[in-house]
Amino acid sequence: MTILNIPFLVDLVAIRRDIHAHPELAFDELRTAELAARELTSYGLEVDCGLARTGVIGILRKGSSPRAIGLRADMDALPLCEKNDFPHCSRNDGRMHACGHDGHTAILLGAARYMAEHRNDLDFDGTVYFIFQPAEESEGGAEVMIAEGLFEKFPMDAVFGLHNWPGIPVGEMAVMPGPVMAGTSTFEILVRGQGCHAAMPHQGVDTLVVSSHLVLALQTIVARNLHPCQSAVVSITQVHAGEAWNVIPDDAVLRGTIRSFNVETQNLVEGAIERLCNGIARTFGAQITVCFDHRYPPTVNSVSETEICRRVASGLLGADQVHVHELPSMGAEDFAYMLREKPGCYVWLGNGPGSGGCTLHNPHYDFNDEILPLGVSYWVRLVEAVLGRKS
Repeated sequence: MTILNIPFLVDLVAIRRDIHAHPELAFDELRTAELAARELTSYGLEVDCGLARTGVIGILRKGSSPRAIGLRADMDALPLCEKNDFPHCSRNDGRMHACGHDGHTAILLGAARYMAEHRNDLDFDGTVYFIFQPAEESEGGAEVMIAEGLFEKFPMDAVFGLHNWPGIPVGEMAVMPGPVMAGTSTFEILVRGQGCHAAMPHQGVDTLVVSSHLVLALQTIVARNLHPCQSAVVSITQVHAGEAWNVIPDDAVLRGTIRSFNVETQNLVEGAIERLCNGIARTFGAQITVCFDHRYPPTVNSVSETEICRRVASGLLGADQVHVHELPSMGAEDFAYMLREKPGCYVWLGNGPGSGGCTLHNPHYDFNDEILPLGVSYWVRLVEAVLGRKS
């Protein structure tokens, strides 16, 4: 198995850079979706539009087998001001492709084009759904597509995802079974005390003192409540209180995030937060309420599908270039919703060293066009491995 020769690579780079120059936020990927649909149509594929507002599905059928798989790419950008100065930098102020979704979209379009042009030469029997998904970054576009009938309209046996990964060298991949990305939830803690003059703190209940104890106490949850081999992160990211120099405020609000790899750990952490809030409230005579907002679940790869992906990656790059013991990331990914419904695997494709700020969600990031043919080759060979006549 070798990396495919992509005769239209120049076109693919141009598409990637065009998408990068015109970033669009969650559920507003109108131009990107139109581009994807136009390209897929030009390849001679069936195209369905409109799931989750801007979702696009390309459909490639071959043979008579009822088997089918989905390949997914995300399309949305981040609300971030780009600090690059190359010709294809963002032309939309305050929006940037700082996570490589422009590259993911281009890779999947490249795979669709290659498979359409070489349909008769490829060894597979079944249906491939090319899923172009909106709103990965914060709005759960995958969940919306599923709720609107993704897997009913396009029945598939498994679904697969790919993400570029700065820090992994070009020509290498990470393919791991089990949890690969964390689940995430946010929380908000309201601390209600009694405001007073800053010169007379004995007359009130100091919400900032209470909040300070909370910030420190919350850092003991992982260290003193979880088994040492379990993983979670509790981070306070906002503290809002007061407006005057000489007033101890009535209220304070703390906000933060929880990251974990399973529901049991999530529940344990939430229970510990509630206990700490109740205890500190009693200690200082304050009132404390906490509410949780559950966001993305953990991204968990199924074992058999991951093994297929590992074999494909090893065939393309060499077994020593495929990381099977890479540590999972505490970042979250809404492909998790698809993996809750279907077996599948989410892999990381090396984007290079990440030097000069070329890391995910950084204003100096840019997708590495050198890995476009690697991504296309992986998708094509994966289809043959999963839907091959001998599989």
